Amino acid sequence: MKKLLTGLFLFAAIGSQAQTNLQVHYDFGQNRKYVTTTLEMFKPDKWGNTFFFVDYDFNYGNDKHPNMSYMEIARCINTWGGPVSLQIEYNGGIGGSPGRGADFNGSSFAINNAWLLGVDYGFHNADYSKTLNLKALYKHIVGKQESAQLTAVWGLHFMDRKISFTGFADIWLEKNTFNYTDNKTNPVFISEPQLWYNFNDNLSAGGEVELSTNFGGNQGFMVNPTLALKWNF
Repeated sequence: MKKLLTGLFLFAAIGSQAQTNLQVHYDFGQNRKYVTTTLEMFKPDKWGNTFFFVDYDFNYGNDKHPNMSYMEIARCINTWGGPVSLQIEYNGGIGGSPGRGADFNGSSFAINNAWLLGVDYGFHNADYSKTLNLKALYKHIVGKQESAQLTAVWGLHFMDRKISFTGFADIWLEKNTFNYTDNKTNPVFISEPQLWYNFNDNLSAGGEVELSTNFGGNQGFMVNPTLALKWNF
């Protein structure tokens, strides 16, 4: 699964416009070699802002049908102004083994529902070309355990916003992330720095590097790079 943030400032000014984009990534990671699409939206309003994304991995069978769907939706509440917002978030989805043929011969599994609640503290310069959000969140993974998650989201824009360096980093604790025969709790880390060249207001090209530890059923540290195109609506 991915969490592809665009570096949007998550308590942006009330006058900001909604932003929606579609990203198409080709994943070069080990045992991957498939396309992932991400549709994401950020919309501020007078009560705060809403952010969501939906991922699809296209890696099932010889015809590369969509095989995994994952979504996150977060609502930040800030009616009082200033840098601190309250945040509530939901994560969940469904996945499956890639399979080998055109017919279903794999197995599906649920990506456990997770609810998060906490605070977001944001920083920015005068023109919002440099932004940073730090989040401290209580995390309830349904059917597993309570945990805490620390998150950083950043956005850096250069050369009159022709170049954008964006991304996020999450760390939390979770049981049975890769070895389902024991009851051990493991630290989970994932970060996805992205680099984009923005041809105009709509089209960008670039990619990301997924850096993770004990994430997505994989033990230890992994590096998974992608190449991507992004269309801003």
